[in-house]
Amino acid sequence: MSLTSDYIKQRLTDKFGESISQVEESFGVLAFTAPKDLNLKVMQFLYDDEELQFRFLTDLTAVHYPDRTGEELAVVYHLYNFKERVRLRLKVYTSVEDPRVFTATRLYESANWMERETYDFFGVNFVGHPNLKRILNVDEMTYFPMRKEFPLEDQTRTDKDDEMFGRGGHIGI
Repeated sequence: MSLTSDYIKQRLTDKFGESISQVEESFGVLAFTAPKDLNLKVMQFLYDDEELQFRFLTDLTAVHYPDRTGEELAVVYHLYNFKERVRLRLKVYTSVEDPRVFTATRLYESANWMERETYDFFGVNFVGHPNLKRILNVDEMTYFPMRKEFPLEDQTRTDKDDEMFGRGGHIGI
């Protein structure tokens, strides 16, 4: 049997009903959204089902959408079926005020460091993670640098020529 996007969509809809939303295919990859309280159940179903067999987590990251009130952070899972060579993208939205999402580390061991990196850069708190702490940035950081609220430049720098950045005159000319 060939594992098509239509078949996967039908299986997900049969199992989870209208909880599965924003289903679309782009560049041969089926993408959909699930509520954050169902992220583990959806991934467990995709993993355990003998016809679907999405047993490899290729990537996990987040995206910050500051204009989506209550859904500012999207945790994005890329899953893969080795047998049928099919990729899948699952998005789970959460808020900046309560950035909690259940960890996928018990299902996919590869999620461990990816979740730590996503926590480190976006501030997503993966509930149940065995060692959720910063992985690249210093522990003293009180912000998450990949969020769009993070300033692009270091405001404390005194060694730059603002005229090069189009901000007015240069002192000393």
